Amino acid sequence: MTEASDYVVVGAGLAGAATAWQLASRGHQVTLLERDIPAAHDGSSHGSARIFRYAYPDPFYTQAVLDSKVLWDRLALDAGTELITPFGAVDHGSRRQPDLLAKVLADVGIDHELLSAADARKRWPQIAFDTEVLWHPAAGVIDAETAVNAMVSLAVRKGARLLTGWHLESIERDGTGYRLFSSTGETFDAGHVVVSAGGWLPELLGSLSLPAGFLAALPAITVRQEQAFHFRYRDHDGGAAPGAGPWPTFIHKAADIQAYGLPGGRDAGFAGQKVAEYNGGRLIPSAAGQTGRVDPANRAQVVDYVRRCLPGLDPEPYAETTCLFTNTPNEDFLIDRVDNLTVVSPCSGHGAKFAPLIGRWAADLATGSGNVPDRFRSASSTAFTT
Repeated sequence: MTEASDYVVVGAGLAGAATAWQLASRGHQVTLLERDIPAAHDGSSHGSARIFRYAYPDPFYTQAVLDSKVLWDRLALDAGTELITPFGAVDHGSRRQPDLLAKVLADVGIDHELLSAADARKRWPQIAFDTEVLWHPAAGVIDAETAVNAMVSLAVRKGARLLTGWHLESIERDGTGYRLFSSTGETFDAGHVVVSAGGWLPELLGSLSLPAGFLAALPAITVRQEQAFHFRYRDHDGGAAPGAGPWPTFIHKAADIQAYGLPGGRDAGFAGQKVAEYNGGRLIPSAAGQTGRVDPANRAQVVDYVRRCLPGLDPEPYAETTCLFTNTPNEDFLIDRVDNLTVVSPCSGHGAKFAPLIGRWAADLATGSGNVPDRFRSASSTAFTT
């Protein structure tokens, strides 16, 4: 027997869970299909540590973070749990343009400081700054897994259904709606479908019954198997010297590497900082091609970076992991719709902080009650309208 739902959301990561939460909160009949379990370990939304920050060179994204924070606060209140822990953030490096970031924050009234390298080293001697440094204290760390489970629970509380172990194989048009087929032969009928499949999206696109013109106009989507490493703090307080400030999150764009770091949370026992090279992993066809094996060359590069630039850390990693980055060429998101099928991909390693807002955008688009920024709809703007 084929089951049915007005709206089916495929994928229970941050974006899919947020979309289901938004749709269910508006009174729609919603089913959330997940290939494994929400925030599955082999997806992009597992674990306890994602950076929440306001600093962007593009004012559009800074304003979007402000809009997203309103929804994060509402989510935390409804769920009764903290989802973003404040740590503050520092941005530095010859290619990071801290002065430009400071101007963007100033224009929207976000508290910040622009520090000399010397003054920043006095405040955070555990970091070897060599350029001006932007500090904004409202940044922090998102507990991604807890956020996913909170949004799923709230959606279910509002009447949504969650089906786990449902691995989407293909979608076919069925009158004005769609029939979804699983890899085990199950079927599900939907009036509207939202596909938020993360790193599995590239392999699914050709089997979603998307019109050829729409499909051809989508931005190129690539997937990388990234790796992150946990390094112990040299003292128990997360600082490098008596009186040092606690470890902030950071983004460092130097001439030779773009690195980021954040307190690792429960992912590695609260004992250290999670550090990685941005887009330093190997390209894979889709999430199905991930191996979970860390690249020794990338490990050596990050260890060398920690030794040179983060003196407050023991430069030998005590834990390491792989994760997925799904990228578009310009690092914008993909939130687009044709007919009654919406495709959502919050791409390029910076989508977590926007999760509740992405859910609202996707729900607006899927229901026809609103739209999303044009920059996320390149396919429909060039080939189709909804």
